[in-house]
Amino acid sequence: MKKTLILSVSLLAATASWAQQAPRLTAAEPELPYRATDTKINALVHTKLDVGFDYAKRHLNGKAWLTLKPYAYATDSLRLDAKGFDIKTVALVEGTTQTPLKYDYADQNNLRINLGRTMPVGTPYTVYIEYTAKPDELKVKGSAAITDAKGLYFINPDSAVKGKPVQIWTQGETEGSSCWFPTIDRPNQKTTSEISMTVPAKYVTLSNGRMTGSTPAGAGLRTDTWKMELPHAPYLFMMAVGDFKVYEDKWRDKPVTYYLEPKYAPFAKQIFGDTPEMMEFFSKRLGVDFPWNKYAQIVARDYVSGAMENTTATLHGEFLQMNARELLDREYANNQSVIAHELFHQWFGDYVTAESWSNLTVNESMADMSEALWAEHKYGKEAADAHRAQYIRNYLNNPNNYSKNLVRFHYGDKEEMFDGVTYQKGGAIQDMLRTYLGDEVYFTGLNQYLKQNALGNGEAHQLRLAMEAASGRDLNWFFNQWYYGAGHPEVTIDYSWDAAKKVQSVTLKQTQEGPVFQLPLAVDVYVNGKPERHMVMMRQATETFQFAASAKPELVNVDATKLMVWLKKDNKPLADYVYQYSHAPLFLDRREAIMAAKDKQDDAAARTLLVKALSDKFYNLRSVAIEALNLENKATAKAAAPVLRKLAAADPQNSVRANALEALAKLKDKKDEKLFTQQLKNESYQVSGAALSGLAAVAPAKALTQAKSLETTENQNILAAVIGVYAAQGGDAQWNFVRDKFDAAPLQARFGLLEGLSNMLVRLDDPANFSQGVERVRDLAIQFKPQGAAEPLIGLLQSVKQRKTTGPNVPQAQQAIDKAVEEIQQAK
Repeated sequence: MKKTLILSVSLLAATASWAQQAPRLTAAEPELPYRATDTKINALVHTKLDVGFDYAKRHLNGKAWLTLKPYAYATDSLRLDAKGFDIKTVALVEGTTQTPLKYDYADQNNLRINLGRTMPVGTPYTVYIEYTAKPDELKVKGSAAITDAKGLYFINPDSAVKGKPVQIWTQGETEGSSCWFPTIDRPNQKTTSEISMTVPAKYVTLSNGRMTGSTPAGAGLRTDTWKMELPHAPYLFMMAVGDFKVYEDKWRDKPVTYYLEPKYAPFAKQIFGDTPEMMEFFSKRLGVDFPWNKYAQIVARDYVSGAMENTTATLHGEFLQMNARELLDREYANNQSVIAHELFHQWFGDYVTAESWSNLTVNESMADMSEALWAEHKYGKEAADAHRAQYIRNYLNNPNNYSKNLVRFHYGDKEEMFDGVTYQKGGAIQDMLRTYLGDEVYFTGLNQYLKQNALGNGEAHQLRLAMEAASGRDLNWFFNQWYYGAGHPEVTIDYSWDAAKKVQSVTLKQTQEGPVFQLPLAVDVYVNGKPERHMVMMRQATETFQFAASAKPELVNVDATKLMVWLKKDNKPLADYVYQYSHAPLFLDRREAIMAAKDKQDDAAARTLLVKALSDKFYNLRSVAIEALNLENKATAKAAAPVLRKLAAADPQNSVRANALEALAKLKDKKDEKLFTQQLKNESYQVSGAALSGLAAVAPAKALTQAKSLETTENQNILAAVIGVYAAQGGDAQWNFVRDKFDAAPLQARFGLLEGLSNMLVRLDDPANFSQGVERVRDLAIQFKPQGAAEPLIGLLQSVKQRKTTGPNVPQAQQAIDKAVEEIQQAK
């Protein structure tokens, strides 16, 4: 599972200062219950399904043949997960004979079957169940990562929404599969499968494994049968039905296919074309070839998360589906990375599956790590380092993460496991382990873990044992602090130079509450322009390390690999950061220097560094430098403006052009009107949207006219700019448009529209309109509170309250905000 990109980077960044001030928690919540791995009484062996769909009722009519065997002890009973079904038949199948069985289904969740006899250990038996599944009538809840849990989704089944496709698709993680077929819906079960779908003949189908048959099934109908010959977990079962165009590719001798809506089919190769190369790269890196008989990817409407690694058939949210203009703005981090993430799950998650949700890290942390692994191979080290660094910041910017172990046996609900600890922190921990062990040993360890647990289940202990076997090292200390402990180090770093002894001292002090972390660190000492690397191990709360040097170092670079998960206060002078920007080799070396200069723009050296960074060789750092500029500082603005204009007009990276245009908008210089007008015509939606925002700053009337002409846009960048213009120039007359576009936007896009919506709230006089806006912010904050949305969205509402000082209903508006904030705070 790739989580929906719930919080935008800017929203997360806005919480950074709050995150650093929040109390540090270091222990798991004691009141949370222990979550044991599910006990195997019966083990699934084979699952055969024959299903059809009632589009009008949004029902599935199904027949299931489940073959199981008692696991460790003989048993005369079987419990199955089956949520909200109408059960018609339950029978024991022996050859061609069906013997009805007694069952209890009082709670509409657990189907308890009396087998009528005691089944010996290891002896297979088959149960037949005929049923109707009614997913839209279920009362289930999802999580911040997976926003719904009804398992089976009918999209526009009555064609009521013009222009929207009719689709059916499924989402099994965590326990959604049992909303559409009876099973033991636990990750430590593995079963082969055969799924037959009877569908309107005009539609395409997709499921796990290979299609073994496609036959007419009556007037306008067809039955497709898909078969999985290797076992996989029930939550990885999938179906999809709809009007898709299929692009056929291949890897070695295995079919690779891409399913898209017809209007996006011409761009299939651009969207998914790296997949075969990824399959080859991961196969070689892991020493285990892609294990399944095919790989398909499909894009679905209204998907409830980012993407899902169903075995052999990944389902993606619609954000991945782009036309030619949208593809101009595609960047790896927020788009292509999901393709790598889900593919890597075919090994870590599908081939070897977490035996319980407590050990979700062996699925999701590994897949998060793979995103930067692929970026490094395809786009270079700087792209990979930027990706890793953003994920570490995402983790650190949410203090709700700090109290949670990576392997978590105590939690309130399994959905809580899909968070910044399991994903971002866990992926970063893998990068630290890889750095500590070295590439050859690390990937040998992954190879052993996969081979030892092939087609079965794994947990963090097995990963540790594989890494110890590969390295010959004891790794209990590493796993105890990073997997079975919470939090991270908080470190201050101080320096002193003894000229007489020619010794450079570095003092590190861990200041976090709770245990001291053992930290293997690389320290680069630069003398006469040349770095010398020293490897040290910090074991105490405070330690001083000394390094002989022939002269006073120009720079001491602690954590020179820049992969440590920590919060650090590095007490280096600005001059050292200036040297670091020009001489240290890594992306994060330069980013750290830019951020150090950000807070010292009254210093000429800091301004010089920032202006220099505007032309950094890596586009991400050009954007970081733009965002670091304090354009209210006249000296900074004077030095940066000419470079910003060049970037806005000609930078090869669209995101940098857009950032530069946004920065120029802050200057409100009328002479930039021509530049903004020119860039409105740019083919990039990102650039033209930023140009519209810039035009609003220098020529509001022209921008308002342009905004009205763009109201029919479907592109979220342009829409955000239009709403931004209305937020600056409009009011109640434009509210219905803003509200309706906000409601219709996909989830991630809604977060991107929040800034414009909040600014518009300040201009609304109608109490009903104002309340509608506040309610939308409140609802998002409550829904995604587990992911850290509450605090930044409370801050957003309080900002509106501070700015809402004029108009006929100020007291009423402020009361509405106070009520919403209280409701967010009280929500669990």
